[in-house]
Amino acid sequence: MSETPTAATRADEAPAPGPQPAHPENGEGGHQAQGRNLALALAALGVVYGDIGTSPLYAVKECFHGPHAIALNTVNVMGVLSLIVWSLIIVVSLKYVMFVMRADNKGEGGIFALLALVKSSVEGTGKKSHALLISAALFGAALLYGDGIITPAISVLSAMEGLNVATNAAEPFILPATCLTLMALFMMQKHGTERIGKVFGPLMVVWFAVIAALGAVSIAQQPGILAAVNPAYAVRFFIENQMHGLVVLGSVVLSITGGEALYADMGHFGRRPIRLSWYAMVLPALLLNYFGQGALLLARPDMAFNPFFGLVPEALLYPMVALATMATVIASQAMISGVYSLTQQAVQLGYCPRIRIINTSAETKGQIYLPGVNNAMMVACIGLVLAFKSSSGLAGAYGIAVTATMAITSVIFFYVVHTLWRWPMWKTAPLIALFLVFDVAYLGSNLLKILDGGWFTLTVAALIMVAMATWRDGKAAIGEQFRSMGLPLDLFLNSLVAGKPPVRISGTGVFMSVSPTGTPITLLHYYKHSKVLHEQVLLLSIISTDTPFVPAKERLTVTSLGHGFFRVIARYGFMQTPKVPEIMRLARPHGLLLDMQTTSFFLGRESLLTTGPSRIMRWRKSLFAFMSRNAWNATTFFGIPPGRVVELGTQVEL
Repeated sequence: MSETPTAATRADEAPAPGPQPAHPENGEGGHQAQGRNLALALAALGVVYGDIGTSPLYAVKECFHGPHAIALNTVNVMGVLSLIVWSLIIVVSLKYVMFVMRADNKGEGGIFALLALVKSSVEGTGKKSHALLISAALFGAALLYGDGIITPAISVLSAMEGLNVATNAAEPFILPATCLTLMALFMMQKHGTERIGKVFGPLMVVWFAVIAALGAVSIAQQPGILAAVNPAYAVRFFIENQMHGLVVLGSVVLSITGGEALYADMGHFGRRPIRLSWYAMVLPALLLNYFGQGALLLARPDMAFNPFFGLVPEALLYPMVALATMATVIASQAMISGVYSLTQQAVQLGYCPRIRIINTSAETKGQIYLPGVNNAMMVACIGLVLAFKSSSGLAGAYGIAVTATMAITSVIFFYVVHTLWRWPMWKTAPLIALFLVFDVAYLGSNLLKILDGGWFTLTVAALIMVAMATWRDGKAAIGEQFRSMGLPLDLFLNSLVAGKPPVRISGTGVFMSVSPTGTPITLLHYYKHSKVLHEQVLLLSIISTDTPFVPAKERLTVTSLGHGFFRVIARYGFMQTPKVPEIMRLARPHGLLLDMQTTSFFLGRESLLTTGPSRIMRWRKSLFAFMSRNAWNATTFFGIPPGRVVELGTQVEL
């Protein structure tokens, strides 16, 4: 029972596929809307653009310094700059900002929002192409976990490496300082991001203003560098360097890392503020800085080991390292929060077992903290820094996650545009082909670096995807088992009337069930052994929908079944965490008299056996059983008072 989402948008935005109507720019309402958009655009600078905004720290450096560096000459500098410029224009400005952000799921973006959108439209079709589409989206989500681990490590390490420009004596302290910064960052997560979030935007305004100014000063000394905007330089670059040019393209892609964040964070800010901050500040600042680094390399080839900090006057090096560190911490914070949201969505969509989720703000949606995920990411990030030892070492691992996710997004976007929006093929094909030319080229260039670190991202993504698919398939198999063991509710209720009526005791019994049909297994077990029922019996099913949020007034459906029985179906979006006390409160206007002090909750606890008839492979059955045993208990996850819970054990053969 899922609700089919459409490519809907916020109230103040146009429908995704159609033309956007003019927005009122005058009058009181128009001024208020403008002020709100400006405030959101400022906030978006700190959350959305932290990752792509700190890419100048390492993108150009990786092209001209390190194991895959290209020769530093005028042709190559102009060619690399031309590739960076057109990557920012085509991939970020055109693909994400102009088109992909229009494919929202009730205002929310991101790979899981796309997955839910596609899943609801193909459910039950049985076509292999649709199954492949869903699997691709699942793999894209898994890749984002690898991205979430690498981003804090490479960003903070790149900032710390700026100390090398000031003095070689600082080199022994770079790794320890990076590890301590990362440790402090992850340990702060339990306090929530709401307070620190208020200063993210202003700090990033300073960051973008400074990197733009540094680039402009360098351009003024070598104004000819601006000719790199001509794409002919990119073509000449590949003609002269051939295969080596393709390898360097894997470093160029570092300039657009964070493009997915534009789409993933759309639900927090809306399209207009994100677009405003991109075109008004982020894109101009990035272009100025990249051109500035190119101008510096032409004048001082010896600065190839770190051209970003080569732009900084010597007297300002230490303050700039401090500012860069703060900017990279902000970029890392945005990615960490994104992984939290991704995991919450995976739990609700049925791809991840229940996990401990702590809401750190009573007022702001999405302010959550996941202790288990946080600790695992901290260990993984610090381990990466110690294993790869430099940002150049991590660059190979970084590119594959970004490029593969971008390619998958393009493929799914094609399905949304052509099938859901019903755009004609003549209109859709050229657009998607343009996107895929860039995506496939970037992905191919990064696949050449698998042995240099790309194996790490692919391994993480493969393991996470196997775990998510196993949990999904295992839950489906258990559902089939329960349906075969179940009893139609009509037969159960008739048996109460036909035979000796059961003893009814005061209070309410709530029997939780995954399926919103039939008789819950917990109720059958309880009645079989006790022959007693409460005066009021609620059959509660919590359903996750394929939309991000379900309004409170639409969340509950209550059906009277007679004999004191009620079917209660609670629907929650994939970005919401269901809480039973809230459900009980929402049920009162439907005529249910509920008192938590006289209500008992009956939950099932399954003991899984891997010897059953399910066609799932034996090792996956064992993995599912392990994940099930270690899932966060339902009592705490759903916020049920522990003293009111009765658990009934059931053996299930998978």
